[in-house]
Amino acid sequence: MVSLKNHPFAVETFFEHSLVLTFSVPKEMLQPLIPPCLELDTLNDKWGFVAVALVTTKNLRPKGFPEFIGNDFILAGFRIFVRYKTNAGKRLRGLYIIKSETNKPRMSFFGNIFTHYNYTTTDIIEKITADTLSFHSRQSGIEIVTLKNEPSVDLPKNSPFLDWKEARRYAGPLPFTFTYNDKTQEVLIIEGVRQHWEPKPVSVTKSHIDFIEKRFPEAVLANAFVVENIPYYWKKGRIETWKEQASQA
Repeated sequence: MVSLKNHPFAVETFFEHSLVLTFSVPKEMLQPLIPPCLELDTLNDKWGFVAVALVTTKNLRPKGFPEFIGNDFILAGFRIFVRYKTNAGKRLRGLYIIKSETNKPRMSFFGNIFTHYNYTTTDIIEKITADTLSFHSRQSGIEIVTLKNEPSVDLPKNSPFLDWKEARRYAGPLPFTFTYNDKTQEVLIIEGVRQHWEPKPVSVTKSHIDFIEKRFPEAVLANAFVVENIPYYWKKGRIETWKEQASQA
């Protein structure tokens, strides 16, 4: 059963919306949350970052299967920006999972069989108007409202980034996601594949997320990006044994 959780096959879907809010957090608050095989992806050696991704998916299914067997879900992911050095010496930027939610029990059930994402089910919904894209969950304490079609978007107040170019480096989701088994010292690497990935900055008029506010009281909204109508798939998970000396060299 353990091997089933290691993302044993590729999965594909269609992102109708992927809204990602990235919060800056003093790196000292994040360091204890990541395993020793990973290092924080920091800014100015001061700030670490937590991404909150809210994704509406369509026809999520094993890759290569027909669309009609797929399912539509809303996924909410809470991830820390990290770096990992492979045993071959390649440095990867990616995300470390700290919490995952979805709007349907079916996704929680199968997601927890085939991944280590530890899904829970919540009442999150997406609302779209001519001017806004928003996500709401009473159970999870999420209330996010963003403006659509703004001709000019300013960085959030108190963002540590100098400009949107710098902020774009911390626009999730990144291509790689990592989990770590401390008993076997194995790193599971999951790679996402996308095309025409052009995140657009968005203005956030309301941002209340219980998990962030309670777990990271010093967190500051640093950026917000959205992508729309993008085919996406995750490759089969790849496992390697962490070699401490190689990673630190």
